[in-house]
Amino acid sequence: MANLINLENVSKSFGVKPLLENVSLGVQENERIGVVGLNGGGKTTMLEVLAGVEEPDSGRVSRVNGLRMAVVTQRGVLPAGSTIGDVVLAPLGVDEHEWAGDARIRNVLDGIGITGLGLDAQVESLSGGERRRTALAAALVQDLDLLVLDEPTNHLDVEGVQWLAEHLVNRRSSLVVVTHDRWFLDTVANRTWEVVGGGVESYEGGYGDWIFARAERTRQADAAEDRRRNLARKELAWLRRGPPARTSKPRYRIEAAEALISDVPAPRDSVALARFAQTRLGRIVIELEDATLETPDHRILVDDFTWRLAPGERIGLVGVNGSGKTTMLRTIAGEIEPAKGKRIQGTTVRIGWLRQELDDLPVTMRVLDAVKDVAERITLGDKEVSAGQLAERLGFTPARQRTPVGDLSGGERRRLQLTRVLMSEPNVLLLDEPTNDLDIDTLQQLEDLLDGWAGTMVVISHDRYLIERVCDSTWALFGDGKLTNLPGGIEDYLRRRAKIAATETPGSPSSSGTSSPSAKGGADERAARKELSKLEKSLVKLDDREKQLHAALAEASSDAARLQTLGKELEQVVADKSTTEERWMELAEELG
Repeated sequence: MANLINLENVSKSFGVKPLLENVSLGVQENERIGVVGLNGGGKTTMLEVLAGVEEPDSGRVSRVNGLRMAVVTQRGVLPAGSTIGDVVLAPLGVDEHEWAGDARIRNVLDGIGITGLGLDAQVESLSGGERRRTALAAALVQDLDLLVLDEPTNHLDVEGVQWLAEHLVNRRSSLVVVTHDRWFLDTVANRTWEVVGGGVESYEGGYGDWIFARAERTRQADAAEDRRRNLARKELAWLRRGPPARTSKPRYRIEAAEALISDVPAPRDSVALARFAQTRLGRIVIELEDATLETPDHRILVDDFTWRLAPGERIGLVGVNGSGKTTMLRTIAGEIEPAKGKRIQGTTVRIGWLRQELDDLPVTMRVLDAVKDVAERITLGDKEVSAGQLAERLGFTPARQRTPVGDLSGGERRRLQLTRVLMSEPNVLLLDEPTNDLDIDTLQQLEDLLDGWAGTMVVISHDRYLIERVCDSTWALFGDGKLTNLPGGIEDYLRRRAKIAATETPGSPSSSGTSSPSAKGGADERAARKELSKLEKSLVKLDDREKQLHAALAEASSDAARLQTLGKELEQVVADKSTTEERWMELAEELG
């Protein structure tokens, strides 16, 4: 196989921190490489040096002549004044009738969800997630030798992640992708690069192979350390006693894969945790009886349903964007009331809610003080843990715990937000997209913590690995006004979604319960397009206001009263933006 790109003794630093030191590696034809590592460890930097977006401080990067390559990074910018069609189709140099007749291009547009946005939509009116999907579609429609992608599964739902994985596996092009989605990594990658300590470790296979290789590497390191200590003790004894008797060196046999996990207990004792949860929670947790959930414009999301959360129940909630998952979580939390029916909460319930927004952090405090502000010590399972110990388990070293919250990165703020939620010792935990901005090591620590956590839990996530790992049952919102239990988990959800898509026709009701464009009258369609245009303008204004509020929060770091006022306004703006986006997506799907 021919080499497409080679890095030879490449180094790259930002400030005084070296991210890459004398790294040598290459990308070959037909390789699909997943890149993993800690947040801030140099993954994106390595990707950008590889792709030529950033120049190395030293070393050489060589590429094969005529290399056809597309790069989609997290900080990509779309051309101002352009439409989605301009961005996605312009690189192909084809007219509309040409791409419309190309099944491959149509498949990409449908799979990424671009068709519903409309090719004539202005990029300025798009949300951050929609812009990322547009840039991704522009890369996928091209016939390339190499794709370089940074976190492509962000802003995709479970269905979109599966489609993307299948598409990348079936392409002929090579791939280098940074991802924290473990199912995606295991499905797509045939090689894994771990960026750690300024270097890059290479492993055959995907996530499962990488985890085993790490475990084996750790075992060998532990064995080497044990041997070193034994030799040191023997040497010391020899010096004290005089000439020693001749002994043979100890031998350590490399264990098979089964031996590595033979004495590892099950992730959690469900019976014991359920019994403990009943003791802490009582019989009633949270119940929604004969409830109907609506959007602010009275669109019904879930109609006349009853749901009783049991002590110790672990639920994964999935569904397409706009189906009402976050609204469901807000109703369970008691932030909003059902349009009909009632919500009942047990007297001993204490709710911990991890929101998608990062607006509830005290930016003027240091990390450890922000954790201690909630509690000094908590009990997890049968162990007592201090604020510093929990923060360290979730990736904050003792030195980093002294950092001001305002200086943290997005991923670090997410970890701090999670730490504060757990320090409040809730017995009902609501997690809304908890994997956003978290690296794989932090996700593993989170799952380990949740294994020993006794309480009721509801998780919304597009990370199917997390859902399957920490949840005992899966429920779905298909947009049909019902809450559906999925005995087969995520696979069951994807099968049902595929069946719904196959049975939908232009003249039949869609999965969201709305009529298709062909069933709409001319007046209805004009009204819908008028509303869509208003929503686009509202989204731009809300997005601008959100940015202004974030800037104002940073400036008012020493004014507690102003921080509280700005925080409340930001929370309302984010909620309005979420509702507006849901309605916009619904209309876009109706209009096709």
